[in-house]
Amino acid sequence: MTLSITAKCPQSGSFGVAAVTALPAVGKLVSYAFPHAGASATQARVNPYLGIDGIALLRRGLSAQAALSRLLDEDPNAEARQLALIDHVGEAAAWTGAKCLPWAGHEERAGFSIQGNRLVGPQVLDNAVAAFEDSAGLALPDRLLAAIEAGVDAGGDTKGEHSGSVLVVHEEEYPVWDIRVDHHLDPVAELRRLHAIFAEQLVPEIRSMPTRANPSGLAGEESV
Repeated sequence: MTLSITAKCPQSGSFGVAAVTALPAVGKLVSYAFPHAGASATQARVNPYLGIDGIALLRRGLSAQAALSRLLDEDPNAEARQLALIDHVGEAAAWTGAKCLPWAGHEERAGFSIQGNRLVGPQVLDNAVAAFEDSAGLALPDRLLAAIEAGVDAGGDTKGEHSGSVLVVHEEEYPVWDIRVDHHLDPVAELRRLHAIFAEQLVPEIRSMPTRANPSGLAGEESV
C-alpha cells in the first residue's frame, strides 16, 4: 500500500525518507530519521516501533543490516511487514515479508533503498531507482521527490495515491524538511507545490533557528 525511499546524501550527510500511499497521512507513522544516525521506513502492516526502535539501534551505531535483523527477530508478524533502513555510512538494508500485498519488493543501492507493496509491478521501483540515480547532482529533498514522482508515473499503488511526505534531517534533531500531504487527489503534485514554498519561505527560517552548538540561533550570532 506504500511506495517509499530511504536515503543518505553523500555530499551533505543528510538523511531522508519520502513516501506515498493510498491511505491518508503516510508521513505520520512511516518515516523516521535522526541526524548522523540514519533513516527508516516501516510499511505494509505498519509497526511504528520498527521505525522508532530502528532509529534507536542506528543511533547506537548498529549497521542497517544488524538493526534490521534484530528488529525482524523481535517481531512476531515480520512476514506482514516491509521495512528499510539506511545507516550512518550510507549502507541500506530492506525487508519485504512474504505476506505483503503483491506486487511487493525492494531495491537496495549504495546510499539508498526503494521499496513498495501493492504496486502495479516491479517497473515502479525500476523507474524510482533510475530517477534517484539520474538526479545525483540535486539536493536530497529534490532527489527524494523525483524518485517518488517517477514511481507514481510508472503506475504506483494499484489503489492510487492520496497522501505523500518528504522528511529530511541534517545536523539538528529537528527536520530541515518535513512536507506532509495527508489527503489529496494528487498528493505528488501537491508535494511539488509545497516543496517550492518550503524552499523559498520556510527552509531559510529553519536554518536560522537555534542549534545545539548555538542556542541563540543566527540572530544571536548577529547580535554578538
